Amino acid sequence: MPTDAVRQPLPTRSYPSFDARKIFAFVAMIFGMFMAILDIQIVSASLSEIQAGLSASADEISWVQTSYLVAEVIMIPLSGFLSRTFSTRYMFAASAAGFTLMSFMCATSSTLTEMIVWRALQGFVGGGMIPAVFAAAFTIFPKNKQAVVTPIIGLVATLAPTIGPTLGGLLTDTFSWHWLFLVNIIPGLLVTLATWFLVDFDKPNLSLLSDFDWGGLIGMAAFLGALEYMLEEGPSKSWFESELIVIALLVSILGAALFFWRAFTAKSPIVDLTAFGDRNFWTGSILSLTMGIGLYGLTYLYPVFLARVRGYSALQIGETMFVSGIAMFLTAPIAGFLSTRLDLRIMIVIGFVGSAMGTLAASLVTKDWGFWELMLPQILRGISLMFCIVPITSLALGTLPPHQLKNASGLFNLTRNFGGAVGLALINTMMNDRMDLHLARLHERVAWGRVAAEETLANLTRVYAALGSDATLAATRRLSLLVRREALVMAMGDVFIILSLLYLALVSVTLLMRAPRPLTPEAGGH
Repeated sequence: MPTDAVRQPLPTRSYPSFDARKIFAFVAMIFGMFMAILDIQIVSASLSEIQAGLSASADEISWVQTSYLVAEVIMIPLSGFLSRTFSTRYMFAASAAGFTLMSFMCATSSTLTEMIVWRALQGFVGGGMIPAVFAAAFTIFPKNKQAVVTPIIGLVATLAPTIGPTLGGLLTDTFSWHWLFLVNIIPGLLVTLATWFLVDFDKPNLSLLSDFDWGGLIGMAAFLGALEYMLEEGPSKSWFESELIVIALLVSILGAALFFWRAFTAKSPIVDLTAFGDRNFWTGSILSLTMGIGLYGLTYLYPVFLARVRGYSALQIGETMFVSGIAMFLTAPIAGFLSTRLDLRIMIVIGFVGSAMGTLAASLVTKDWGFWELMLPQILRGISLMFCIVPITSLALGTLPPHQLKNASGLFNLTRNFGGAVGLALINTMMNDRMDLHLARLHERVAWGRVAAEETLANLTRVYAALGSDATLAATRRLSLLVRREALVMAMGDVFIILSLLYLALVSVTLLMRAPRPLTPEAGGH
């Protein structure tokens, strides 16, 4: 690997001409990326309706989500090679067209098998759009315009998964689950046409196909696909107590061995890992992975609390979660402005400290918390995400030479998605363990001989007796549910504290980053 790239004088960049055509083309690409990221989470709030529509079991229906994620995580790092080979124009237009077609096929699925196949293909082709936008932002826009562009792609990358479950729930409640996919058709067609006719950032290099690394592709697919499956399904299958999880681990290890061997020995490896020789890139990737834990983890935790503890509908959850979206939207231009005037590392530290404050405030959660109690944690989350993603993206990708950007963008986005998978797996596992611990402690306090417990049970018995039911059994069942609810809330509080500690620990990683050297006047020109 090369020496620390940030210590070397940055090469002069020659940017393509900057005009309205490129702006429209980039906006179209932004919409494509938004759809691909949105569809990661859009089905999560509506899985029960899809399950009923496809006559699937509760265990099977999770594959509607898992198949998309497994396929997408394989395409994201592969997109750099495809973009260099076929050009951004053809690769992105084909991805947008394929995503649109697969969305239609998902909507017309009548069996679970059909849905899983189409969702996997939808995730695979859609995954090619996400890194291309990040690479284009640092390739086609001059340095003095990147302070405007970076907050936009940061906003889309964080806002889409935040509103995904809510939008999915509203579409299902208002129309049907089919509209989770039909909503992509018209925007997908427009994005396909716009990128086909407007994108001209680079040229194809078909000679790369002659040295295509099939071994590296097979290794990467096995490594990333099996690892993603293990992270998605591990918590629900008690991890290594499941034979499937053990098999996935072995497949992932063997795939990783093949992939990394080919990455360092193949003439044209499927993924170029040399960007990790740049200190800003590998530290930025670590920060991006952890940011993914918070982004997807909190997008999961808050709706779980609001639905299971508070009994909120999809609309009420959407109204509560939308506070983060508003905070992100209002903070994006501020983050862009400050990124040109502050040391980017200071912004990252502020972002992670703000994230820690938000999750620490949320750790005080009780069963009675609602919109107003969650407002401050949500606002802190939204502001902090923008203060993190804008400078992290600028430092990780903005200091790389142009020939590394496409591959590096795929790797950088992969870390955020994997951070989400790791975060959800860890959060679910921690919640299960902490809930069991709190249940055991609460059962000791809710037992015969405990005055408060006996009074509560007596009061519940009188209530159910007045309703004419089996009062003793109904009261006991109700008390058991109350105990489980309290244990769940306490477990969530513990998870919030652990997330706070994680955010604070990342401040030390931020200190390893180096401020970028100013570009030469030619590099920042038009």
